[in-house]
Amino acid sequence: MNVIVVSGTPGTGKTEIAKTLAKKLNYEYADVNRLIKENKLSEKYDRDKDCEIVDVKKLSRFLVNLIKKSKKNLVIDSHLSHHLPKKYVDLCIITKCDLKELNKRLKKRKYSKEKIRENLDSEIFEVCLNEAAEKGHTVIILDTTGRTPSKVIDKDTIEILQHI
Repeated sequence: MNVIVVSGTPGTGKTEIAKTLAKKLNYEYADVNRLIKENKLSEKYDRDKDCEIVDVKKLSRFLVNLIKKSKKNLVIDSHLSHHLPKKYVDLCIITKCDLKELNKRLKKRKYSKEKIRENLDSEIFEVCLNEAAEKGHTVIILDTTGRTPSKVIDKDTIEILQHI
């Protein structure tokens, strides 16, 4: 069984890329945000940051159990998915985006100025990429700037991913 995690700063295209990959590779799609809500994995809600507070270690244990129980190949979608231990992940895809475009995407989501700044800083400092590298993951970076998922996930990309 193969596991691909798709991570990156919010707004960089993770979900669209993950769903497209799952469909084209015939993998099962795992939406971590939905799993957090359904399984009450959030510690609390932070009103100032307008987000759930999640214990990454607790989430990783939950996702490892999901992987172990699954009979199918998985694409796991979350800006936290790169925290999974390397031994359970075959490939980590990090989505990236031009800062101007990311700013527009986050404004369209009606994020607060503070939340937009925090996410832009995360993209500038490549937080998800650096954390994935620290975990030892095999990483592919996909730039989604101005591109639809079908342009990012082309035939050549699918062919490469089918050999992981």
